[in-house]
Amino acid sequence: MSATAGARRCAWARTELSIPYHDEEWGVPVHEDRRHFEFLVLEGAQAGLSWETVLRKRDRYREVFDGFDPERVARYTARKIELLLADPGIIRNRLKVESAVTNARALLRVQSECGSFDSYVWRFVGGRPRVNRWRALREIPARTPESEALSADLLARGFRFVGPTIVYSHMQAVGMVNDHTVDCVRWREVQRGPRSGARS
Repeated sequence: MSATAGARRCAWARTELSIPYHDEEWGVPVHEDRRHFEFLVLEGAQAGLSWETVLRKRDRYREVFDGFDPERVARYTARKIELLLADPGIIRNRLKVESAVTNARALLRVQSECGSFDSYVWRFVGGRPRVNRWRALREIPARTPESEALSADLLARGFRFVGPTIVYSHMQAVGMVNDHTVDCVRWREVQRGPRSGARS
């Protein structure tokens, strides 16, 4: 049972999968490169689909993508990609699967240059979460100047499926912005400290 059972939540958290994701993960600051990579892969896989679809397939993604270890994914061969495309447990879109491998390699380059992907990505919000004060779901933007800047930089570094809207979804997921609505119990909770997604 969710730790915020009976509490007021963001309007989008309504299902068996979305409620625990909302209550335990969404908006919690992430400071670990493997978790960042997981969200990059999943946000890219979501393009054109619902997040609910991605959540249903998340466990299988973790299995077949080696726990989202970017060093392992970066070594995937064409044969491995074909095996992934034959797996009904994930979203079998060639461009999305290939982009996961491309992005793993690009992430390793960022680590080499910046020390970690985490330190690189967080500098786009000044190293601390942006706390917004939205009163309704309809007020939340699909993209921001920060997501546009990060998207442009990621694209220049060879990442794929990282347009400004996908990047903003990533920023929301990893807590770079707090986009819980102000009437949601998690709006204050994520500012007090993480339940998950912590630095490891």
